Amino acid sequence: MKQLRSLFSLPVLTIFVLAVSVRVMYNRVVANGYYPLHDSQTYQAIALNILHEHCYCYLPHLSTVDRAPLWPLAIAAIYAVLGEHDMMVRLFLSLVGAGTCVLIYYFVRDLFGSRIALIAGLAASVYPFLFIYDGWLYSESLYIFLLFAFCYALYRLQRTPSRSLMLISGILLGLVSLTRPNGLIILGLFIAWAMVLGIAKVQTWRILLQSVVLITLVTLVIILPWTIRNYVVTHALVPIATGDGKVLIGAYNNKIDNPNSQDRQYYQQYLGTWLKPEEVAPQLVKQFPANCSGACEVARDNVYKAAALQWIGSHLNKLPHVFVLHAAYLWQTTSSEADFPFNRFPDRIYSKLTIVLMELYTPLLFLLAAIGLIVTLRRWRELLFIYSMIALTFAQSVALYGFARFRAPIEPMLLVLAAGAVWWLATLFMKRRKGVEQSMPVPILEKIS
Repeated sequence: MKQLRSLFSLPVLTIFVLAVSVRVMYNRVVANGYYPLHDSQTYQAIALNILHEHCYCYLPHLSTVDRAPLWPLAIAAIYAVLGEHDMMVRLFLSLVGAGTCVLIYYFVRDLFGSRIALIAGLAASVYPFLFIYDGWLYSESLYIFLLFAFCYALYRLQRTPSRSLMLISGILLGLVSLTRPNGLIILGLFIAWAMVLGIAKVQTWRILLQSVVLITLVTLVIILPWTIRNYVVTHALVPIATGDGKVLIGAYNNKIDNPNSQDRQYYQQYLGTWLKPEEVAPQLVKQFPANCSGACEVARDNVYKAAALQWIGSHLNKLPHVFVLHAAYLWQTTSSEADFPFNRFPDRIYSKLTIVLMELYTPLLFLLAAIGLIVTLRRWRELLFIYSMIALTFAQSVALYGFARFRAPIEPMLLVLAAGAVWWLATLFMKRRKGVEQSMPVPILEKIS
């Protein structure tokens, strides 16, 4: 009963209601009239084909391996129950995003106490780079929630080891991996994390070995059916989805590096980011049919990857500059992605207010997170996996390309570090206040008494 009260305490309900309200308002006002385009249109097309063609296909009757399956399956399930209205999906994401805010509260409460946790939860509820992902049909919001839930599960597992927490962690990591292809990299990071804890004697090797074996097995069991399906479709080993080649060719190409005079003004703003293969390598795109699917997608991805790696090998002297741009763009305080509702409907007053809020809020969060990173280093054992996830995300962005959306998975972790800074400042204030009170002269009447 006490645990149930803790789950539905007043702070938790306050954070959840505020977070849902902000997200629903954003969808009703800023995203009013939104309809899927770009990646969201792809996810929706796959979901509709699941429902109507009983096929995991982007084009009818042509099986695809170009997208991780969990998000299209989730959209299909929502459409099957609530009708084929994208607003229903965005309202679902509003609940998911609110759940992330509640998880931030729990994590910060365990680390820094309930007062700092309430501040962190309320701050998360109105943080733009968390609620903007709940206003479109991309996979970011679901991925953020599942990944942060996995981080929190590992933290609890580290404190109070149990097989149930190992099982939950494995399920979460499996779902993370089915949401994005690069989720599998986190399995390797988790194993490295366990080894560091063992070497530092934070936890016994027996517990750590049990955790690694059980979590890895559960993760692979969840992923394996989809990997088998992909092998049947393509006759190639595709654990989750293709896509590496498309990302690489869009980030490493001649147009990104050396735009000609005609295109200079257009491409200069994308230097160090990413462009569609159709724009940067049309000759490669033409090698494959418009209805490329299955084994064709694997072949196409390999061709893209080979071309990008060839470009990298012949432009090694230009990589440092590109890497610096990638690193810088990761920390953008706004986003220029066309599919965001505030960019698609820029003339709306609430779209402008959203951008202003991003420009004011985000630098402050970065500053507090940087302070928090420094002042919590003494507690590195508790925050090691969060540190590692931030480092991994940064490394991936430097290697691939920089964009604010690449930062999405670590936004809750930045809020945790920012809460650490607030906790540190509050501690300093209390110590100074006590020192002042102790140094004050004792009143005469107190001396007499």
